Amino acid sequence: MFLKRLYDDRLAQASFLVGCATAGEAVVIDPNRDAEQYLAAAAAEGARITRITETHIHADFVSGSRELAARTGATMLLSREGGPDWQYAFAAGDGATLIGEGSQFAVGSVRFDVIHTPGHTPEHLTFLVTDTPASDRPVGAFTGDFIFAGDVGRPDLLERAANVAGTMESSARELFRSLCRFQSLPEYLQLWPGHGAGSACGKSLGAMPQTTLGYERLANWAFHLSDEDAFVREVLAGQPEPPRYFAEMKRMNRDGPPVIGAFALPPRMDAARLGPLLGSRALVIDTRRAERFAAGHVPRTINIPLTRSFSTYAGSLLPYDAPFYLIVDDDVPGAAERAVRDLAMIGLDRAAGVFAADALSAWSSGGRPLERVPQIDVREASRRSRGGELTVLDVRDRAEWDEGHPQGAVHIPLGELPERYSELPKSRPLVVLCQSGSRSAIAASLLLAHGYSEVLNGPGGFSEWTLAALPADRPK
Repeated sequence: MFLKRLYDDRLAQASFLVGCATAGEAVVIDPNRDAEQYLAAAAAEGARITRITETHIHADFVSGSRELAARTGATMLLSREGGPDWQYAFAAGDGATLIGEGSQFAVGSVRFDVIHTPGHTPEHLTFLVTDTPASDRPVGAFTGDFIFAGDVGRPDLLERAANVAGTMESSARELFRSLCRFQSLPEYLQLWPGHGAGSACGKSLGAMPQTTLGYERLANWAFHLSDEDAFVREVLAGQPEPPRYFAEMKRMNRDGPPVIGAFALPPRMDAARLGPLLGSRALVIDTRRAERFAAGHVPRTINIPLTRSFSTYAGSLLPYDAPFYLIVDDDVPGAAERAVRDLAMIGLDRAAGVFAADALSAWSSGGRPLERVPQIDVREASRRSRGGELTVLDVRDRAEWDEGHPQGAVHIPLGELPERYSELPKSRPLVVLCQSGSRSAIAASLLLAHGYSEVLNGPGGFSEWTLAALPADRPK
């Protein structure tokens, strides 16, 4: 048996190539849309990909199962569990084999036993793997979003991301029962989770790439609660706000993601095209660092910096049904390719063109001024806010706000801002804050592009506000 973990840092997502060296066959578990990495990994092992499977219908990235099946001819093995609303709508048309509790499949002499482990999602599966030439007992389990290192999958996404009302508590109870079932398995069992630290699919995921069931029984909070009601309260408490694009991912992955073949780089645009495009209200995303955008940018462009969180913010703010254009920093090697790939990984496939950063100099050389985002110290922001000179806008998530927020601030989470501009006054300046400055910089660019002329960014955020002991409202 061979096993290779393929990890996407920006999605905090793991997929696995598992195979039999003797038979030269392999299965890919939870592939994302980047098919080339699996083809290369299989070729390095001298194996063919003959099976493709998923632990569940994913919410945080576009599944690559259809993409990889189109490239390899491999059979897709998809969950039959979860009821009619959470089964794969494309399975029959694509010739997929449905699997569930009690199913088995194999690649060569490597056997997989399927366990239905609902809770994170109704259709969730876990795969026990046995290297039969070595032992008749399983060596490990691919747990997807069921058990993580140090945490368990969140059971609230069906309600909070997919808008299936009234399912959080029942899903939490299913998750508890799935964990109870796992108690009968041996402590030595290795666990390979589908996500690592930074994923929004849990609230406190560890960074270890793998763990064991025995260790999780010692260190994972979820195994320390034997009372079901107590578990339900704990697992639902403090879950972060799910990114707004999760609902689109659930729908797309259930109904069938389009097969794109490759990440196609859109055409390079002549700098002279930028003005007319903006005049026609085209959406233009400036991917440069926040400080460079603040120092000078083309008016009506939106700043989403090409950081590790690029796809999370883009997925929450960009429409899935309209084209958009990118401005990339030529000082960052491969910036255009990375931006297009990151967007395609969450289904934003409508990038229509890419501008180099020289579009800014072309803009200003035509006699048109660049726009700037003034920065403000939080102490000054607090003083002017108390004097009624400006409004403080806090764009953090609700859980962060509930822990404490600037006194007198308006609260609109970043992902909701495009729908709630009307709640903000245009009669006085706006100061935007988040926790440490990254989300507030994006929000400031949105406000400027939407016609707010006096917008300031507080780069120190609520962290600096707290350190400076400025007036704040905190939960009693």
